[in-house]
Order: sequence, then C-alpha cells, then structure tokens
Amino acid sequence: MICCGTNELRVEADIGADPIWCNSCLMNLNLEDIAISKSLKQEMMDWVQQYGGWIDWKNEGQWVPNGLELERLHNEHGERLTEKVKQELGPKYKVVFSKSAYGWTP
Repeated sequence: MICCGTNELRVEADIGADPIWCNSCLMNLNLEDIAISKSLKQEMMDWVQQYGGWIDWKNEGQWVPNGLELERLHNEHGERLTEKVKQELGPKYKVVFSKSAYGWTP
C-alpha cells in the first residue's frame, strides 16, 4: 500500500491529487488503495475538491471575500477527517495533517 514501506501518512489537500500522501517520500497515494471506509473516502474527496475555494484564480491568486475564514474552515474539516482516518486505520499507522497555509504569513 505504501510506496516506500513506511507507515507514516499525511492528509493534505491539493489541486488534482488524492488527499493522502506518504509522509516519508511525499508520494501522492491512490485513495482507493487505503484501507478506510468507502464513506470516508467519499468525504475526503468532497473535501479535497473544495481546496482553493478561498482563492480567486482568475485575479492573480487574490483572496475571495471572506477567503481567510474559508481557508480556516477547510483546515478544521481536514483535521476532523484526519482523526477519522486515524481511527479507521488504527495504531499501525502514524497519520498527520498538513493544513493549507495560503493565508499564512511569516
């Protein structure tokens, strides 16, 4: 199931990618190969399809109105999904969440 033999996974949304990645080699993993329920897979795909909804892609990546709040809510949803993945996979896997940081400034 895992590309480099690790048991470390990362939940992260990105455009055009499934939401689970190898946290060691950073390879995007096929969600169908992950041993979680069909309903959780669908919930994760629905979540990842909303990624970037806070960005106005046609206007040089500017924020949409209330964009920072939309990104915050997206990250909260991702954290909840990560907890569900952890529960379904059990202690054999270490699962972490990588939040969207489009609105983050150093």
